[in-house]
Amino acid sequence: MNVQEEIKKLAYDFYEKSGRMAGRELEHWLRAEQIVMAKLASRGKIEATKVKPERPKKRAAAATEGTKPKRAPKKKTEPKPGEKSRKAKG
Repeated sequence: MNVQEEIKKLAYDFYEKSGRMAGRELEHWLRAEQIVMAKLASRGKIEATKVKPERPKKRAAAATEGTKPKRAPKKKTEPKPGEKSRKAKG
């Protein structure tokens, strides 16, 4: 079995053990990846610092579904000397 398949299988086991809760895919994947890489490194099969396997990508549509993009708050600015305040009563 290759490394990716082993990580995939272990991540799925974590998913099942967690009660098949959606939304924790990345957490399960990273945990499985850490375990598999540590096991391989302990056997001398790989150098743990050099291996960077692919990670599953989150679906963009599911991550942003029903949410509005965040906007930065407007900065409050003081009028420059000599300028009239916009809130000035006329």
